[in-house]
Amino acid sequence: ITQHIGAYQIKTKKGDLITFLDTPGHEAFTEMRQRGANVTDIVVLVVAGDDGIMPQTVEAINHTKAAGVPMIVAITKADRPEYNPQKIRERLLEHEIVVEAMSGDVQDVEVSAKTKAGLDELIEKILLQSELMELKANPDRAAEAAVIEAKLDKGKGPLATVLITRGTLKVGDVLVVGTHSGRVRAMLDDKGRQIKAAPPALPVEVLGISGVPMAGDTLTVVENEARAREVASYRAEKATAKRTTSAPASLENMFSALKAKADVIEYPVVVKSDVQGSTEAIVNALNKLSNDEIKVKVLQSGVGAITESDVSLAAATGAPIIGFHVRPNAKAREMIERNKVRMKYFDVIYHLTDDVAKEMAGIWGPERIEHVVGRAEVKEVFPAGKRDKAAGLLVLEGYIKKGINARLTRDDVIVSKTTIASLRRFKDDVPEVRAGLECGVVLADTNDIKPGDHLEVFEVEERERTL
Repeated sequence: ITQHIGAYQIKTKKGDLITFLDTPGHEAFTEMRQRGANVTDIVVLVVAGDDGIMPQTVEAINHTKAAGVPMIVAITKADRPEYNPQKIRERLLEHEIVVEAMSGDVQDVEVSAKTKAGLDELIEKILLQSELMELKANPDRAAEAAVIEAKLDKGKGPLATVLITRGTLKVGDVLVVGTHSGRVRAMLDDKGRQIKAAPPALPVEVLGISGVPMAGDTLTVVENEARAREVASYRAEKATAKRTTSAPASLENMFSALKAKADVIEYPVVVKSDVQGSTEAIVNALNKLSNDEIKVKVLQSGVGAITESDVSLAAATGAPIIGFHVRPNAKAREMIERNKVRMKYFDVIYHLTDDVAKEMAGIWGPERIEHVVGRAEVKEVFPAGKRDKAAGLLVLEGYIKKGINARLTRDDVIVSKTTIASLRRFKDDVPEVRAGLECGVVLADTNDIKPGDHLEVFEVEERERTL
């Protein structure tokens, strides 16, 4: 199950180079797929020939259309007995994708990763499509690149996987990426080999950036370090200003915000993962679990090992720390022991969302469902003991039981919520009285009873909630 975006280059038998960006198919990685579509020239839509078109497939089709990129459909799992490519071609018509077999202009190819069938044909179709598009980039200029993924490496510091979109990136180039600046200390290709220069369309890992950039940022080479720092600090100021300016504070806004806060249960979490794209996907997936009554509050999210500041924040707020492909460092481990902070480790995103959903449903508490089982009218009221009053009732419908929940209403307005403390017929205590019969009751904790009041009795069922 792909959880990370990968970038690598292959050399075909004829000596052509093709760079592949592999994006995760899980629905939480929407933004990763969108970025993938925006930096590529051709999209290969992979559809399983035995289970058809998933919501993620439809979304990938939409990203491709939005990015205005041509598409090739690869129908996989050709080795499976239930493989039915024709059904897929027909289903694609619903999304306005007409393959050549259906007299359209989208190329499709049947492949099997297991038997390697159709892979050469897929490469040929990619090359054919690229010839039609006459793809060109100027290598003799200052480089620009798109950040595909970014992470914090223990030994190497901030690392960004970038795809060169134009120009040639060289070791020693001064660069700006998002709100960070730096100088290319080293570049590694997809096989982990050090290289000195990266031409257009090559994916490389860049070392030497001052911090972890956001996936999707553009990397630009500038003339000197002073200029790089100036651009980075200007962007950082803009980002801070954007974060701090919010809607003008009016009393109505404040009251509605306070009211909203009072009614909603918050489930706080601290999220850390190994790469930027996963952090973004996890935060989005968690926010989708929220509803009107309970919502996830991501106190902090970031890339890299779980640190002391994550643990102190979690300890102060009682939030669990969610680690995705990461572990705490030594100091953080001590703090976790000392402060008894809850840790949750995952390596598959939907295990993470299932676990959090279960826990949120637990905090939210069981759902209380009321079943009205009887109604009665108060005919007369008389003293019972020193303080209590008893009510003579006529049961109109259903039944009344001792100990059951009750609501006393006067002119359809609730006077009190109570329980039936004792139930009698004539002089005898009885467990239950049915419709059409008269009885006497004493209500717990209330003496405000008048003739003509109505009593509604109900049972409460508690059901476990699911998000």
